[in-house]
Amino acid sequence: MSSGDSFTLDDFRRVLREGAGFDESVDLDGDIMDSTFEELGYESLALLETGSRIERDYGIRLDEDKMASVVNPRALIDMVNEQLRYGGNT
Repeated sequence: MSSGDSFTLDDFRRVLREGAGFDESVDLDGDIMDSTFEELGYESLALLETGSRIERDYGIRLDEDKMASVVNPRALIDMVNEQLRYGGNT
């Protein structure tokens, strides 16, 4: 879990690697905020696993419809932080 009150890019990288594995051909340490998950080599199943891990680790619920429309790390991080700010179950 993050040391602060927010979900960061580093938190995203950790959860993605733990849940979906690590593709050595993708540089997750680079500037990936606006790269699509497809460009990063992660498909919808990997994102579902990542979302489940985030929910478990951070005690929040992510809206499944919103999760399906998330296309890049920035959007996912924003969604998680919104849930953390507003109680996590909306």
